[in-house]
Amino acid sequence: MGGEISAPVMPASVMPVRPGSFNVGLVLQPTKSLYKFLGHAEQVMSVDFHPTKLDLLCSCDSNNEIRLWNVSQYACTRVSKDQFLSSVEVSGFNQLYFLLMDVILGHGATKQVRFQPQFGKLLATAAENGINLIDVETDSLQLYLKGHVKDVLSICWDTSGKYIASISEDSARVWSAVSGGKCIHELHSNGNKFRSCTFHPGYSQLLIIGGYQSLELWNPTESSKTRSVPAHNGLIAALADSPQTEMVASASHDHCVKLWK
Repeated sequence: MGGEISAPVMPASVMPVRPGSFNVGLVLQPTKSLYKFLGHAEQVMSVDFHPTKLDLLCSCDSNNEIRLWNVSQYACTRVSKDQFLSSVEVSGFNQLYFLLMDVILGHGATKQVRFQPQFGKLLATAAENGINLIDVETDSLQLYLKGHVKDVLSICWDTSGKYIASISEDSARVWSAVSGGKCIHELHSNGNKFRSCTFHPGYSQLLIIGGYQSLELWNPTESSKTRSVPAHNGLIAALADSPQTEMVASASHDHCVKLWK
């Protein structure tokens, strides 16, 4: 498709197409794609727009590859590899075995990328059981947040960009990006398997955790317990928040998307 994109005049959405590619299209015309971005060799796992550089889009795939794209120029501007299995030294047959098991089980894949709100100086990536905080300009690792035993499934920043939350199946953690990546709060699951998370847009200290059928509301500054809210008939796979409307959207395997306030 020819043409050029200048300043956005309509809301855009990012839609997965097939392994290794995704489309950027218009919300008002969901069947029309502005452009298909090709380059990933494996399944694209996550995408995120930069908060201030409106042309900058980030994507990651199941082979731990991270790409930055200039949307207006339809071009990939940088390709890098996320870090995983960094604490394990293997060689020869053992190395091949671990890599094959990572592919089969889905371990080691970079599951999410999230730009830091406000200024977008840092890019957070979730790979295996750790979180990398990467300088967007220099592509250098600033902090490595490790503490989860199981794979990190979801990450989210608070609106200030000072704190980041991470979710694994059995626990939730809140880290301080301004205190050397220190884990300042930790929550263990009461039996509900965690899957997704987002900070409430109107109550910045309230973390919303999506699990199986219910939302867990956790204010880590007040309690080590959560308040459970029945929400869906399946696993809550994704959460998103709108700072403008202070609404939260939940998406579940029960084929439903719900809005909360």
